[in-house]
Amino acid sequence: MSKKDKAEARIRNNPKGVSLDDFETLVRKYGLIEMGGKHAKARIGNTTLTYKRVNPIPPEYVTDLLEIIDTL
Repeated sequence: MSKKDKAEARIRNNPKGVSLDDFETLVRKYGLIEMGGKHAKARIGNTTLTYKRVNPIPPEYVTDLLEIIDTL
C-alpha cells in the first residue's frame, strides 16, 4: 500500500480533523484543483466541489469528496 493509499484510508476512517494538505492531495489523486478567491474548486470527473481553504477542512467537505470519489 502506497503513502497516498494509506492517507486515503486514514481520511475515510476519520473525516474529522483532516488537514488542508491531505485533503488537496486526495483531490489531486482523482482530479484537479482550480484556485480563485476565498474558495477553491475541486474538479473530479464531471463534478465540481467548491470548498473553503481552511485548516482543518470541515468534515462536510470531506464526506462530499468521498461520495464523489465513490461514484467514479
